[in-house]
Amino acid sequence: MANRGWIGVDLDGTIAYYDGWQGHAHIGAPIMPMVKRVREWLEHGREVRLFTARAGLPEQELKEFRIAWAEFCDAHIGQTIAVTNVKDFRMEVLYDDRAVTVEFNTGIPVELI
Repeated sequence: MANRGWIGVDLDGTIAYYDGWQGHAHIGAPIMPMVKRVREWLEHGREVRLFTARAGLPEQELKEFRIAWAEFCDAHIGQTIAVTNVKDFRMEVLYDDRAVTVEFNTGIPVELI
């Protein structure tokens, strides 16, 4: 399993309900289908990372966000998962409410029905 990559999960609108910007440390209510999925991945030994633009906040705001994220994770996931805003070659997939899937090596968006 050491060669497996990680799964990225977006914050607002994907794992936590988003109802407009309420500050860098505000995290909405959990979206339970995604929380359940993350728990299952973790139970199977998968690496999951929160993939959010908030990881690029200035130092003090980032510290406050990380505290809020740890509290969210403790309450809903059972362990704190890492936070990033950087893709790397080990990222296998990203779950995000804004992403559009593109067919590999073609640039053609995949139509969702």
